[in-house]
Amino acid sequence: MLHLITELSKYTMIILFALYTYQCFSALKRSVNKEEQAEKFRSQVIYMYLFHLNAYAVLYLSMDKNPEILKFYLLQVAFFAVVQICYSLFYRRVSRLVVNNMCMLMCIGFVMLTRLSYDHAIKQFQIAVVSMALTMLIPYFISRFKYLKSLTWLYALAGITMLGVVAVLGAVSHGAKLSFSVAGIAVQPSEFIKIIFVFFVASMFYESTEFIQVAKATVIAGLHVIILVLSKDLGAGLIFFIAYMVMLYVATRKLYYFAGGLFCGSVASVIAYHLFNHVRVRVVAWQDPLAVFEREGNQVANSLFAIGTGGWFGMGLNQGMPNKIPEVKQDFIFSAVAEELGGIFAVCLILVCVSCFLMFLNIAMQMKDSFYKLVALGLGTIYGFQILLSVGGDIKFIPSTGVTLPLVSYGGSSLLSTLIIFAIIQGLYLLRERTEAERLSERKQRSKAGTKNNSKKKPPQGKGGIKSHEENIHGTKVEEFD
Repeated sequence: MLHLITELSKYTMIILFALYTYQCFSALKRSVNKEEQAEKFRSQVIYMYLFHLNAYAVLYLSMDKNPEILKFYLLQVAFFAVVQICYSLFYRRVSRLVVNNMCMLMCIGFVMLTRLSYDHAIKQFQIAVVSMALTMLIPYFISRFKYLKSLTWLYALAGITMLGVVAVLGAVSHGAKLSFSVAGIAVQPSEFIKIIFVFFVASMFYESTEFIQVAKATVIAGLHVIILVLSKDLGAGLIFFIAYMVMLYVATRKLYYFAGGLFCGSVASVIAYHLFNHVRVRVVAWQDPLAVFEREGNQVANSLFAIGTGGWFGMGLNQGMPNKIPEVKQDFIFSAVAEELGGIFAVCLILVCVSCFLMFLNIAMQMKDSFYKLVALGLGTIYGFQILLSVGGDIKFIPSTGVTLPLVSYGGSSLLSTLIIFAIIQGLYLLRERTEAERLSERKQRSKAGTKNNSKKKPPQGKGGIKSHEENIHGTKVEEFD
């Protein structure tokens, strides 16, 4: 009976998630009005809860009907409901698609972590609850606090100092200094500094895009990357570098800056390959994982085996062997998803992440203020490139960099920093709506003032009356156009 339920659930979960993914993109069509869009977003929420119920029903049955699984499921339902209600009550003008995707990605993460390690799933859920409570006010502050542009050097000082502390005092993990412990909790500062880094670059280029300003920004950005390289956190260093290059090009519109940066980055990559042994190990594992299966290639090879075993429809929850992949909960959770939920589900997961990235770019293009435009673009670049590094490493598209899949992989710092990014983006949506409302109100007031002034002026009588009246009407039209 359990086998039958598991087999059927494979297809129902794929169908539900495919429908959810379709709504992500159909809601973005220009031909869709607000009422239709709202209906699509409501249907997404229904699909999410049905998927969640389906997945935990299988987990409950396959894990000896453990009542703790049922309690955990109900807590998650309450959590998602509170998040949806809070955003509906307090932030009516935010992007509902971003809220839905945020909840859906966390939902998939909780399901997979419960299957891989119940204790880790509980810890991740606790971090999610605290993180959501901490980030709930961020949209309000982003939309109201006007001094973010003027904290340029504070951003630089905070970023370099925190990275320096990790480089000196950080704990070594897989050959890199990534984190330090605070009250027994491991914190990975680079996850948060990448957000501060985006604000630093945006504020620098908001002030000026002259060569001197670009040189200053490049030196400070280079210090961030160099410290990360010295800490052997090359994945984070690569993310910082790409984010800076994209923001630099968009701010200056000068292609030779971008080309020069890519050339310097290529040279730095070659140097890193010869300097750091763990970089060479990952490149060897990427080139031919089966040739070094017993050592360097074990992680990548097992990842490929898992994806291949799952096929298009997956093995079913709790039917695969994803735990054979080292660091599967952090770096290779995409492979676990592909093995048990199937290739179709995994492709839909990528598409949902892409829809988030498109929403980040959408708000960047709509912002009139160059500072906020660059902030949205920088955060979108970081999010999108992190998806590329995580999924690309799992499928052997690029060498593994140890980067997590946002909101899905296990990791408290990664989860909190991603929720902060999503909250900032929502704040920018609020800011855009408020700015547009103020502009519309201003135009209406000007129009009313112009109409009153013109109504008080009576056209002079006599020979010049008709001409003067025409000039008055013409002037009114110009006033209204402005």
